[in-house]
Amino acid sequence: MDIKTVVVGSLETNCYIVSVDNECIIIDPGDEFKKIKEAIGDKKVVGCLVTHFHQDHIEALEEVLSEYEVSINKVSSTKFEFEIIETPGHTNESRTFYFKKNNIMFTGDFILKYSIGRTDLGGSEKDMKESLEMIKSYPDEIIVYPGHGPRTILGEEKKRFSLYY
Repeated sequence: MDIKTVVVGSLETNCYIVSVDNECIIIDPGDEFKKIKEAIGDKKVVGCLVTHFHQDHIEALEEVLSEYEVSINKVSSTKFEFEIIETPGHTNESRTFYFKKNNIMFTGDFILKYSIGRTDLGGSEKDMKESLEMIKSYPDEIIVYPGHGPRTILGEEKKRFSLYY
């Protein structure tokens, strides 16, 4: 599995192009469709995953859906195995995509390196606390690909959860 990070928009949102062989999925098409399309190259787009619906994560979504004829949070290929984990807190509909075989998670703004997402933009502190408690049950070695900034390791982030609530 190959993961390209395409930083897009004024808030520098991470859009991920996740590829296996000649197929790929797009995670959080935040903005700058042309830049995303260039990163995809000649790969076949088989899905588009969205961690949450804040504008900085979906600005190019309509163009992606139209250009590649894919649906939101559905993948038309068996090459990509993942679990959708509901992780409300940053927003009520926040979700995390866990690729267990590859030991990676795409968390959007739920978990960032050395931080978590704000809850005052359509989320809930109570939900965030519950989501953080729930995610503790996942292995520490998981590589976290957040919505902004560099990747991190889940175990390192778990050490900070008590600082937040």
